[in-house]
Amino acid sequence: MKKTVDVITLGCSKNLVDSELLMRQFEALGYQVRHDPQNPNGEIVIINTCGFIGDAKEESIRTILQFAERRKKNKIDKLLVMGCLSQRYQNELQAEIPEVDKFYGKFNFPEILTDLGQDFRADLRWERTLTTPSHYAYVKISEGCNRTCSYCAIPLITGRHRSRPMEEIIHEVQSLTSKGVKEFQLIAQDLSYYGADLYKSLKLPELVERLSDIPGVEWIRLHYAYPAQFPYDLLKVMRERDNVCKYLDIALQHISDKMLKVMRRNFTKQETIELIETIRKEVPGIHIRTTMLLGHPGETEDDVEELKKFIKQTRFERLGAFAFSNEEGTYAFENYLDNIPEEEKLRRVDEIMAIQQKISAEINQTKIGKRLKVIIDRQEGENFIGRTEFDSPEVDPEVIISANVQGIEIGQFYLAEIVDADEYDLYAK
Repeated sequence: MKKTVDVITLGCSKNLVDSELLMRQFEALGYQVRHDPQNPNGEIVIINTCGFIGDAKEESIRTILQFAERRKKNKIDKLLVMGCLSQRYQNELQAEIPEVDKFYGKFNFPEILTDLGQDFRADLRWERTLTTPSHYAYVKISEGCNRTCSYCAIPLITGRHRSRPMEEIIHEVQSLTSKGVKEFQLIAQDLSYYGADLYKSLKLPELVERLSDIPGVEWIRLHYAYPAQFPYDLLKVMRERDNVCKYLDIALQHISDKMLKVMRRNFTKQETIELIETIRKEVPGIHIRTTMLLGHPGETEDDVEELKKFIKQTRFERLGAFAFSNEEGTYAFENYLDNIPEEEKLRRVDEIMAIQQKISAEINQTKIGKRLKVIIDRQEGENFIGRTEFDSPEVDPEVIISANVQGIEIGQFYLAEIVDADEYDLYAK
């Protein structure tokens, strides 16, 4: 299939944005571009990898090896690899998997076009071919991270925090609304720090306020805030602007003061409690999503019990947990002994998630009888699948509505009455 590019994206939504930027460049050159096709057999296959933790790295390696076999058998003409794993282990990967024509990092992927004898179109730098449904998009507002968390390899991969100019982000959102996008997920490794490098002050509140003024922006949702240096002025914007979702994704990772210090989080238990209380007081009805890290070196049963108690008392609307992965080059790798067995780490994760499952089910039950604004994402069989402002795509509960209802269109907003609920989803009419 000449002049066809198949792009495979692994990892997070930030990677997805990079893939979409590259896909737009290829489309401008006249290529047929497909994203995550069921049968990738194009002239060129590009794999955008993840290198965050062990499981993600293994998935990336498996995918590369799968396509390396196809490249060896000449079933594809070129195999190219980019992204976080490639950024981190480029030399090692090239030596181990020579079937890959070339490895690129996370930031030099425009060189793919140059190496194919094409020019990178600077005028299309922030134009994207959306892989999401046409009514929502992810918008990356910064790259990199200045935090020094013990367990995290992200700064090793992405480097220091670099905010995008505000006017550039505003222009991108205006362009996307002109194409019918209504919902925007603002993403970054660290939303809280936005603007500190570029403008010498925290500018997330101003950015969100200015984006909310753009005609056609129906929902703005925020992902990956950091508790330290949290921009409290943001809460007023969330409270007063109807199109800023009452939703905040803020990774807390633990609550034990001992573990927060070992993890180098620069935030205490009391500060965490006060932050959550302030957020909920300033933005009534807000849904908070957070993540917890289990099995970090030094974690004891007492630390886990303290975390369980905190989760039961705080009752997060959304919570995920993951097991510690000992990543080369991190502070934990160099300074701590990873001596908690993997099965014990996973047991602790399961315990936390069992507690959260019960909390989620109880919170969902309180929504029965309420009327909520819902956007329709897709149709599956006999049902339409939608989301409320409290639900981000892919990771949060969905709203299920019978497809027998007449006049419902995908990508449109409707008022829906919640008639039933379980721990994962809401059912509505």
